Amino acid sequence: MTQQSNRRQFAAGAAATALASSAMAKTTAKTNPARVIGANDKINVAVIGVGGRGFYVADRFDKYAQTEKPGACQIVGVCDVYQKRVTAAKERFKCMGTLDYREILENKDVDAVVVATPDHWHAPIALAAMDQGKDVYLEKPMCHTIEEVRQLIATVKETGRIVQVGSQTTSGDQWWKARKAIADGMIGKMIMSQGSYHRNSTNGEWNWTIDKSAGPDAKGDDYIDWKMWLGKAPKRAYDADRFFRFRKYWDYSGGIATDLFFHVMAPFNICWGEAQFPTKVTASGGIYVFKDEREVPDTFHFMAEYAKGFSLVLTSSMANSEHIPGTVRGHEGTLVMVEHGRFEGFAPNITVKPEKRVISAEYKAKFGEEPIQIPVENKDTMYTHIGNFLGSVRSRQKPTLDVETAGHAQVAITMAVQSFRQGKVLYFDEKNFKVVDKPVKS
Repeated sequence: MTQQSNRRQFAAGAAATALASSAMAKTTAKTNPARVIGANDKINVAVIGVGGRGFYVADRFDKYAQTEKPGACQIVGVCDVYQKRVTAAKERFKCMGTLDYREILENKDVDAVVVATPDHWHAPIALAAMDQGKDVYLEKPMCHTIEEVRQLIATVKETGRIVQVGSQTTSGDQWWKARKAIADGMIGKMIMSQGSYHRNSTNGEWNWTIDKSAGPDAKGDDYIDWKMWLGKAPKRAYDADRFFRFRKYWDYSGGIATDLFFHVMAPFNICWGEAQFPTKVTASGGIYVFKDEREVPDTFHFMAEYAKGFSLVLTSSMANSEHIPGTVRGHEGTLVMVEHGRFEGFAPNITVKPEKRVISAEYKAKFGEEPIQIPVENKDTMYTHIGNFLGSVRSRQKPTLDVETAGHAQVAITMAVQSFRQGKVLYFDEKNFKVVDKPVKS
């Protein structure tokens, strides 16, 4: 009961004013049971946050139910704090729409919600949704803080709800083939993983178009509920750049780390065979090219160490588009998972390259000493990820990117953000689930 009470207090406080009125009505999923979904029933899905990403995800859910598995689901509600987005989504999906996400969560006909809001709202809405008996497709990053990771993991266990984190690349075949190759001993003792995420743009990453007529004082479709949008973030006057380009600001995002490195960290945690928390993290980088209003760096790197004796190195820039191959290095071999380096892109095969000078006779007899190419299935990872989520809603089985696997990835990248901002090496105290300044004694 203490854990449950602490989580309730967090959920209410995390969403500040917007959640305060609903906090008193919070009850567990046991007293807000989900609708029993029959084998032929459509899963009723509502989408909270229908900006660019949210509208796209809603569209893919809708098309999945038309082309991949007819009748699997239907969009029954949409929500956003920007009226123009609500109006457009209502028309596209022929459903109800609202500016207040609580109307979605209180609707007993809604079975599952897609949360595609700015990052600082991910956990508060997901926690509230689970309390109302809803399953959740939670866009990456999973959340905004380390404490939210703990709360999400605890709440899934408490309520028994399904949470699929929306890094669809994890439904790609290469990570699971890589996982098996590592488990089979094809690289020997794992010592290091490397990855990158690079882009380049004349405007600078995240400088999306601003609707100048929109704002909290506007009427009709131009209205934005700015107070709701801020939620638990520091209070400030309306700022169009912050609203339309939120990934440039620490209050709502972690920049490269949470927007892009999540697509690298989540697959790695699958490949390793056992999702793990880092013991030590350090980060560096800076704003080298895009010197606008942004707070987050346009170039960012971090290193992490793990208790089982291996490390991770990730590098990225929004001012250069050349990737490095995604690899896992072992003492007896190197596994190249994405030669082109784009973790969201398809690779026709993964390649194991034996370390000829050190491999044992046993290794040579089993795998040989020449590079081995393992074919990878080419599939639409977005549809696969959606299908896995809907299947989990029906079966109540753990989804591909469950809350614990995603949580291990989230802790690493959130620690990297903190390391960069504080300018120091940080350590993770797994027992107490918090970031500390000194190594944790085992």
